[in-house]
Amino acid sequence: MQVQRGDTLGQLAQRANVPIERLQRFNPGVDASRLAVGQRLLMPTQQERAPSGGPYRYQIRAGDTYSGIARHFGTTSGRIQSANPGVSATALRIGQVISVPIGSASASASRASSAATASRNTAASAPSAPARSQSLPASARRWPWPLDDYRVVRSFGADSHGTLQPMLLATQTGARAKAVAAGEVRFASSMRQLGQVVIVHHPDNLQSVYALCERLLVKVGDNVTPGQELCVVGQNSDTQRHDLLFDLRQAGKPVDPRQVLR
Repeated sequence: MQVQRGDTLGQLAQRANVPIERLQRFNPGVDASRLAVGQRLLMPTQQERAPSGGPYRYQIRAGDTYSGIARHFGTTSGRIQSANPGVSATALRIGQVISVPIGSASASASRASSAATASRNTAASAPSAPARSQSLPASARRWPWPLDDYRVVRSFGADSHGTLQPMLLATQTGARAKAVAAGEVRFASSMRQLGQVVIVHHPDNLQSVYALCERLLVKVGDNVTPGQELCVVGQNSDTQRHDLLFDLRQAGKPVDPRQVLR
């Protein structure tokens, strides 16, 4: 979630429907008295837990690595690896829940957490940056659109508050979203306010996201080909349209789909 002008930590917690203590524990490098416009906070999901003494239950997000998680929570990647002996650090899956030990990190790790948070906040203060042409791998060229019949009702870009919004496509009843490139399904389940969601990982650390679906047609671990059906698009109860939220990312960072889709 991105901080907007006039926001307090309490208001953000209320907006996300999470206890403020839980929000604070998931953002240990954030000073509640010095929130900055554009600053991004990590919002805990229903699957995550943050007991005061640890360890935390943390759900893997796009672009996560053990070192990045360790910096955020002021611990070390070695401690996270030790707490998750059956999990490969090089094959993390979006939606996967891991244990993050806390409470005895060194002071240097804590300083690293604060520095990493400051770096993310600085990047977040310029939300229009991802909309500029990015240097993408050669594989990310002329991908097909995720729908056969569609209308762009919201382009990728920043809204009036400076918050970056993914592309929204309106389509017909019964439309099925299709994979834009070959890859592996790493997430296929429901998310709060996003309905059924499919996330596909592609070569060169690229990910495509298909949200607001009504019914899933694939499962985690499936290898998909370009044009393969992933989900049935759902109906928006407010607009009565059938909308697909489509997002592209490289290493977890948003990419303007217009750079990639033909």
